[in-house]
Amino acid sequence: MPDTQAPPAEEPDYDKLLRTNLERVFNERDAGKRKAALDELFVADPVMYEPTDVVRGRAAIAAVAGKLLDQFGPTFRFTPIGVAVGHHGLGSLRWRAGPEGGPVAVTGTDVAEVVDGRIARLWVLLDPSAG
Repeated sequence: MPDTQAPPAEEPDYDKLLRTNLERVFNERDAGKRKAALDELFVADPVMYEPTDVVRGRAAIAAVAGKLLDQFGPTFRFTPIGVAVGHHGLGSLRWRAGPEGGPVAVTGTDVAEVVDGRIARLWVLLDPSAG
């Protein structure tokens, strides 16, 4: 009897995708480079869920990333913690952020729904502050 099930879809490289998102979108200070990265890494109409807002579209996500970098100063950056994990279209990567070489200001996890190798929806989950 022939196998009628379709072969499983190939999983994207969640670690590469989510690390690249941190580096080329959320750590990128050049607006043109950040836009190019969003065009490459995100679907046409992505949604980002932040604790206090829902951000729709590549341009709006780019603006949020740029505002964060401007707000927290020239050495502020996001750094991945460990390796991203994922399967069946859902991936997550833990991260920390703060001034380069300085104290960690915030930690959290990005959780992404991935469609055809690109981020469709991104949830930014912040860890409770230790203080």
